[in-house]
Amino acid sequence: MYKILIVDDEQKIREVIKEYAEFNGYEVEEAENGMAAIGLCKLNDYDLIIMDIMMPKLDGFSACKEIRKLKDIPVIMLSARGEEYDKLFGFELGIDDYVVKPFSPKELMARINAVLNRKNIAAADQTGLMKFGGLEINISARSVTVDGTKVDLTPKEYELLFYLVHNKNIALSRDKLLSDVWGYDFFGDDRTIDTHIKNLRNNLGNYRDHIVTLRGVGYKFEA
Repeated sequence: MYKILIVDDEQKIREVIKEYAEFNGYEVEEAENGMAAIGLCKLNDYDLIIMDIMMPKLDGFSACKEIRKLKDIPVIMLSARGEEYDKLFGFELGIDDYVVKPFSPKELMARINAVLNRKNIAAADQTGLMKFGGLEINISARSVTVDGTKVDLTPKEYELLFYLVHNKNIALSRDKLLSDVWGYDFFGDDRTIDTHIKNLRNNLGNYRDHIVTLRGVGYKFEA
């Protein structure tokens, strides 16, 4: 389970983000200013930080600088200001995304998922290969082999399999799969997921049972 730190001096904003994040299966901690965020990062590890810019005691940019001295954690900045200068300054600091208030919580979740997916891809690319018995997934080559035989997947089937594998042993709802793999603005339905899962299972042959159906919820890749 991914662990997220939400840093914002407005409690209502923290509560909204926390509600959506926990619904999407994330573990959440909160901080009301940059100083508190730095203190938490000294004590804990996080997979991603959502950081407001304008905060008392220490602003988001300064907090981001200090946290980056401690740990390499992806950061999504929040701001009521959408000036190009702020965005460019943030990206120069190495932030991963920038969201202007007011924002759609659903879109923010999609951006969180995209940042975490990029982080997973970067980590997987260091080894390039994931193995589950005779099932091998080569990240850099975007290829899948079953007992030594290469199987042909569509680009979307590959993305879905890759996402399931990187979230192995985690229950994933159909809505989350649609949002993260197809995009938050995709206007499909549950049948899209079910059809692709069926095709994936057929392609995986003896390893089809790695993809488990969770009745009333969705799917998970069981490793």
